[in-house]
Amino acid sequence: MSHPHPELTAPPPLKDGGVRVIPLGGLGEVGRNMAVIEHRGKLLVVDCGVLFPEEHHPGVDLILPDFSPIEDRLDDIVAIVLTHGHEDHIGAVPYLLRLKPDIPLVGSQLTLALIEAKLKEHKITPLTLAVREGGREQLGPFDCEFVAVNHSIPDALAVFIRTSGGTILHTGDFKMDQLPLDGRITDLRAFARLGEEGVDLFMTDSTNAHVPGFTTPERQIAPAIERVFHNAERRIIVACFSSHVHRVQQVLDAAEESGRKVAMVGRSMIRNMGIAAELGYLRVPDGVLVDLNRLTKLPDDQQVLVCTGSQGEPMAALSRMANGDHKIDVGEGDTVLLASSLIPGNENAVYRVINGLTRRGADVVHKENALVHVSGHASAGELLYCYNIVKPRNVLPVHGEWRHMVANGDLAVQTGVPRDNVVLAEDGVVVDLVDGRARIAGAVDCGYVYVDGSLVGAADETMLKDRRILRDEGFVTIIVVRDSSTGAIAAGPEIQTRGFAEGQDVFERVQPKLVAALEEARRNGVQDTHQLQQVIRRTVGSFVGNKLRRRPMIIPIVVDA
Repeated sequence: MSHPHPELTAPPPLKDGGVRVIPLGGLGEVGRNMAVIEHRGKLLVVDCGVLFPEEHHPGVDLILPDFSPIEDRLDDIVAIVLTHGHEDHIGAVPYLLRLKPDIPLVGSQLTLALIEAKLKEHKITPLTLAVREGGREQLGPFDCEFVAVNHSIPDALAVFIRTSGGTILHTGDFKMDQLPLDGRITDLRAFARLGEEGVDLFMTDSTNAHVPGFTTPERQIAPAIERVFHNAERRIIVACFSSHVHRVQQVLDAAEESGRKVAMVGRSMIRNMGIAAELGYLRVPDGVLVDLNRLTKLPDDQQVLVCTGSQGEPMAALSRMANGDHKIDVGEGDTVLLASSLIPGNENAVYRVINGLTRRGADVVHKENALVHVSGHASAGELLYCYNIVKPRNVLPVHGEWRHMVANGDLAVQTGVPRDNVVLAEDGVVVDLVDGRARIAGAVDCGYVYVDGSLVGAADETMLKDRRILRDEGFVTIIVVRDSSTGAIAAGPEIQTRGFAEGQDVFERVQPKLVAALEEARRNGVQDTHQLQQVIRRTVGSFVGNKLRRRPMIIPIVVDA
């Protein structure tokens, strides 16, 4: 297997007739999926998603792909192809369209409906082209054919990209559930046909490549959900992703069977399920769905709430219920069903919510104590089938952390793909397909772009480091008033602290050291305010580090009087 080297330089110009793949997200991480395909001077973007922040991203709302490698080539983008409607594949589209609103969006009916609703909030009216499985569209020099794949959201598509320089099959997220709830299976006949035609580069979902066997079918969850509805004494609260139409369908069916009513909680849940129902992807039984106000007037044993917050998001409905900060007061006898997987990095947040709900008396049913969720991604056995059917010449594992992509590459090698033809790359590593061979050509600068409130890209790693220090170590402010004529200390040093368990008197011990350090600086002719601030920072930092074993943020203020 080839792999990126930390000393990769900018790639040379693409050879005439070659195809270049520039992954701007989704390689080495679960989320932020985005790939840029270049051929004959034109660009095709496949997916444009977000990554959700973790605990080491304080104050960040979303993490976007870095658009800077293509910002000066927006006019060359012929389209954005969206494989399906999950946030990690469509969530960054509004931010790319802010730069150029008339880039066409290509996707299935449900996918486009979900992104159009999101774009309406950003006051963007997109150009869209709806496609179906089996459809074929010429997008600049890219001849794109769309293939049905099964995933945890309806209407997902793989895309086969034909160019004069080679072919690429991009699976998007997929699995091979043979008995899907909507009857729409991954089209392996199409995969085989494309394999016969010749797949020069197979870009395939790696998320479950390290999991042996086959992903559990969605239908096997139904008995566990039915047991929850049969055993629940009072209210049932179901938390899942706001785009998981299949799971919500199972909840609606179980509610109808048990004589309960259902209300949706959360703006994204209400919006997405409304779209799914309107387009016919969600069957709502007559009289089962009611608004929240009406639901709360019914007896507890007739109530079902479907809400967001399955990943422990602090402001989501379920987290607020766990903290007692929601109008739904969860208590003894209530049953909470967490019907989703754990996204890596969210474990602690989810367990905090589970503990909070349990402390309030609720019975919490989750994937560790019941079969209430299955993955939307192909496991190793399914990927082996795909490799044997497609027989690709080159493989670029996508959509996963490094361990997932390595496992995916190993599967490809086991099926006969030459090890040198399996390319392991990370975000920003450029892969060129020339004369039927895929090779790493270099790398482009490609970092995280943070959405911080209303600002995009203003927050950087330095700012986040400051926030982490403030959160974990506290801060110390030192105010010194200096006589402008003599340079001597006229008042202070006054020390104020936040985030310390130690009392203020501890810091009185550093004041003589500060006075001595400032006096020495004055005798040495130090007049510059910034240099004096550095003297204060070093003196206080040394004291706090040695005595308290802390590294707080130190804010020195020198005022001339």
